[in-house]
Amino acid sequence: MGPDRYPLTRAQSLALSGVSLLLLLVATTALGPLIAGSGWWWAGAVVAVAVIGGGAALRAVRTPPSLVPPLELVVMLLALTLLFGGGTSLALVIPTTETFAVFGELTEGARRTIEQQSVPAIPVPALVFAITVGVGLIAVLLDLLVQTVRVPALAAIPMLVPVLVPGLFLADGAEVPALVLTAAAYLLLLRVDVRVRRAAELVQEDDRDDAPVVSAPKRAPIVSTMGASLGLAAIGLVAASVIAAATPSVSTSFLVGTGGPATLFARGVSPYVDLGRDLRRPEPVPAFSYVSPEGERPYFTLLTIERLEGQVWSATDRAVDGDNTLGTLPGPDGLADDVLVEPRPIAVQVDQVRTAWLPVPYPTTEVSGVSGSWFWDQGTLNVRSVDSTTLGQQYRLTHLDVQPDIAQLRSAPVPSPGAVADATRRLPDDVPPIIAETAAAVTASAPTRYDAAVAIQAYLRGSDFEYSESAPVVDGYDGAGFDAIAAFLEQGAGYCVHFASTMAVLAREVGIPSRISIGYTAGTPGDGRVDDQVVIEVDSHDLHAWPELYFEGVGWVPFEPTPGRGTVPDYTRPNAGQASPGVVPTGPAATPGATGRPEGDPDRALGGPGGTTSAGARAAQLGLIGLAVALVLLLPAMIRVGVRSVRRGAIRSGDRPADAAWRELLATAVDLGLPVDPRRTVRGLAAELADRPAFRADPESPPGGRPAARDALERVRDAVERERYGRVRGRDAAAGAVDVGPAGSTDRERARRVALAADLEASSAALRADAPAARRAAAVLLPMSLRPSARVAFGRPAPPGE
Repeated sequence: MGPDRYPLTRAQSLALSGVSLLLLLVATTALGPLIAGSGWWWAGAVVAVAVIGGGAALRAVRTPPSLVPPLELVVMLLALTLLFGGGTSLALVIPTTETFAVFGELTEGARRTIEQQSVPAIPVPALVFAITVGVGLIAVLLDLLVQTVRVPALAAIPMLVPVLVPGLFLADGAEVPALVLTAAAYLLLLRVDVRVRRAAELVQEDDRDDAPVVSAPKRAPIVSTMGASLGLAAIGLVAASVIAAATPSVSTSFLVGTGGPATLFARGVSPYVDLGRDLRRPEPVPAFSYVSPEGERPYFTLLTIERLEGQVWSATDRAVDGDNTLGTLPGPDGLADDVLVEPRPIAVQVDQVRTAWLPVPYPTTEVSGVSGSWFWDQGTLNVRSVDSTTLGQQYRLTHLDVQPDIAQLRSAPVPSPGAVADATRRLPDDVPPIIAETAAAVTASAPTRYDAAVAIQAYLRGSDFEYSESAPVVDGYDGAGFDAIAAFLEQGAGYCVHFASTMAVLAREVGIPSRISIGYTAGTPGDGRVDDQVVIEVDSHDLHAWPELYFEGVGWVPFEPTPGRGTVPDYTRPNAGQASPGVVPTGPAATPGATGRPEGDPDRALGGPGGTTSAGARAAQLGLIGLAVALVLLLPAMIRVGVRSVRRGAIRSGDRPADAAWRELLATAVDLGLPVDPRRTVRGLAAELADRPAFRADPESPPGGRPAARDALERVRDAVERERYGRVRGRDAAAGAVDVGPAGSTDRERARRVALAADLEASSAALRADAPAARRAAAVLLPMSLRPSARVAFGRPAPPGE
């Protein structure tokens, strides 16, 4: 990790840059299984070319190496502005304050899309922005390792990022072709580096003569060098493959849930415990308002959940389909042409609710005006975003008011096997006996499946049950699993989630497909008007859960088993007969303190005030940004610390400890801004340094005595000369200068090395003492000794008489 003694020519540096770029572009293809399409790759390629190409251009104009990485970050910023800044930039590439605001929105959208999307993810702008920023940062680090630090072998470290990321989300990890091509590109980088080093050594300054000499390249057998390179590449490939295969994917990790094998983050939700907690919040929070010109007041669905596994209800695990844009919303499943349907337009204004799920009635066939990338889910028609939220959205929709009659519901046949998702029919084998017994008893006299559903609803709304938000908590069944349902049937008290989940399970017991919707009831008319239409206000008191049951020819039909909540569809009332379709109030629109939200919402802020990112979250984001900036600024200092550690290790155990000490002493001088001419001899350079004030005066030395720092400097000088030219006889030998011979294991040898390290520290401390505080700080943060032009030789023999 020591400095490279042979600076590269422009052609050699350009060759390494080209191979580095190839390696990065090939390694990035490993992300292919996670992201649909290829547009994201081209955006990353543009930034990679800009960063690595910009670095090559900066080196061509002899920019100090310590400044190249920060300037590459500037180039990356310009490229990002060109790709994502839109009309906020100056001259397309110069960012403005508005550009940074756009970047902030994209960053927040990227966080949401990573949480909300399934693989293969849709490359929405926010996700492409995140990938492009990541590729740019890797490009800066890669170029630093290959060109500035000159350790291309460590290029494998940043390349492991795109190679290993698929293993975090996919059970199979990255694809084998991507691994093979990445290993081949890495091998090519090592091979080119070997060639470049040999070419740089063709003309070099001989350590024993004043004149440069030309030496033939030291060629090793092709089989030997190729074998070593192939071995390194093979080891890297095998290690990446093993790690990718052994790393548990996020989808199967118990740390994040029980999602299926194709999800970035588990889609399993447990909405009921949280919804119960939210129901007990005393203060309502405005959610949204809407205007319905035709007076329609439907329920608004956020999330539909279909599976019950143990204690957890969850949405069906389906990846977002990029073709399911809002312009292609289909009709509802199972709806026949002979059922009366009336389209109803509704205009919605979202206030403080912030969620990835758009509040829409079921079924909705048109949505317009929303910002961001929104997609509908097959079957449920839930609408969710992968890069935006509902906060502040204004949109219009068309909702189908489905008006089945009783005869159509009673005559509905048993659904065909493929009519609905299997999850909406499934029950486990270990259902508590009380559930099956209750279903059988309640529906014993029902002649049809529809009558059985009506009987279950009437039973739960009867006198045996009461609405209570506290009873499930007190008695320990504040959940949604089968044990909680069994306890609810025994206790007869609960809130909407208990009623909804119980009806859904009882319906499945008698062969009716069921699911549960979580969203809002119809709301309450407010004082405002828009175009002479009353504005309906919906707040957190209106959060609700209700069951939907499937009837062939009609589709998914909502029921309302919770007493005192929401509205009951007329067609679900006992003895409905020929009652006109519609809904009538059966109790107060809401009970005090009834709030809640689905845990499936990644933003988890439906019931929270303001609907904005919390101060803690903002502070965390700013902290991460500050940490990243600090790491970038401290990178040269960290590299310098590493170089210093390597040299000190060579003093303790290397073959040429005095050379290592001398190299470190001169590097310290260069960092402090002292003129160091590599053409001078060791003795000449030592004499120049000895003229510094700290070497001429020492308050601790006796009057007329020599400063301790000067003695230390001369001992380091003499040690270098002895190590390089053999023992010196005469005055220095009589003075007892430290003689560092070949590396050994004796106590005397160890003592000499310890003394040499101490002399180095004393000499370096004297150099730092002479420098002003600003120069010492610059030496730490921007060490100039890392520049190729500042990498000094050990010095040549002194001419006679010096």
